[in-house]
Amino acid sequence: MPSQTIETRPFLRRPAVVMICGALILTLAMGVRHTGGLFLQPMTLDQGWSRELFSFSIALQNLLWGLFQPFAGAFADRHGAGRTLVGGALLYIVGLVVMAHADTALGLNVGAGLLIGMGLSGTTFSVVLGVIGRMAAPEKRSMALGLASAGGSFGQFAVLPVGQGLISMVGWQDALLWLALGIALIIPLAAAVTGTSDRASGVQQSLREALAEAMRTPSFHYLFWSFFVCGFQTAFIMLHLPAFVVDGGMSANIGMTAVALIGLFNIFGSFLSGWLGGCYSKKWLLAWIYALRIVAILALLLFPLSQLTLYLFAAVMGLLWLGTVPLTSGLVGHIFGLRYVGMLYGIVFLGHQIGGFLGAWLGGRIFDLSGSYLMAWWLAIALSVMAAALSLPVREAPLVRAEAR
Repeated sequence: MPSQTIETRPFLRRPAVVMICGALILTLAMGVRHTGGLFLQPMTLDQGWSRELFSFSIALQNLLWGLFQPFAGAFADRHGAGRTLVGGALLYIVGLVVMAHADTALGLNVGAGLLIGMGLSGTTFSVVLGVIGRMAAPEKRSMALGLASAGGSFGQFAVLPVGQGLISMVGWQDALLWLALGIALIIPLAAAVTGTSDRASGVQQSLREALAEAMRTPSFHYLFWSFFVCGFQTAFIMLHLPAFVVDGGMSANIGMTAVALIGLFNIFGSFLSGWLGGCYSKKWLLAWIYALRIVAILALLLFPLSQLTLYLFAAVMGLLWLGTVPLTSGLVGHIFGLRYVGMLYGIVFLGHQIGGFLGAWLGGRIFDLSGSYLMAWWLAIALSVMAAALSLPVREAPLVRAEAR
């Protein structure tokens, strides 16, 4: 009988189709987002801006992405992920167009900061993973979340060379317009990644009750602040690694290749993280990810900078990059249930994006003050120690109230 149910299910509602379309949406949304670092040098040189000014707009993007994420998740929980994805894609497109024509700090902050930040909140993890988490069987949920998260990683690998090629061929301004056309593909893909949380495990909590329950649960706060560290590290590396490489005497293409390699290896890292999360303790896996990031950053700082050390760093960081996403989202769904997973994961993701704001902005600020990124790298190491420690007290058991209802 189960096979008959699958056969008669509409094509766009079949789990495999939903997961593929969700992964493609994350490929486009996250891939274009990760091109931000490629535009830092050409835009600042052409416009006469400081690195801090450009960094602030990307930092603002990260912060607003996080601030709007709980609202996007709650809207998707209540009114459907499809509508949320279409609205987010339209905001994303307008943001790229405004960024392409920005010639002042205000224009850059509105386009790259406000509009793209809002667009990302409606086209990325809390919306897409909420649908996939509810669709997947409990025993396959961690793996499904890992596979979908790998889409974001593939976007980083696949879209970065496209972005660099467009900048080289048509210039940074037209490159942004071409990337906007790519984001428009999210709109038809959203037809498959739709639905609300109405049938999620029969939970009868109100939104206010779910939020209050999360706020008084220590594990929710541990996940929030450990994800803060993840956001700091990934935003700093994504935005500033290409410039760090050029400052070290290597070409921009080498820096682009390093960031693309992070995306390539994170395809495997996200898949592996999702698989391991279904077999072992998610909190211990999170602690190991943050601990291994310390080793990777230390190796980059202590060994002479070369293509070999850079690419090895990129490969190791790639395996650890978005592996936190299926583990963290899986823990939120497991502890609190799936009824409001979009909103609750969106709040935890806000912690990630507050960290992303600081990682992107402070990277530029530290460089402008000291002429080096060294202090920022050491700050990333110290925060990783904190995140590993915060992961361990998380209680992985479902809350009684959330499950009883």
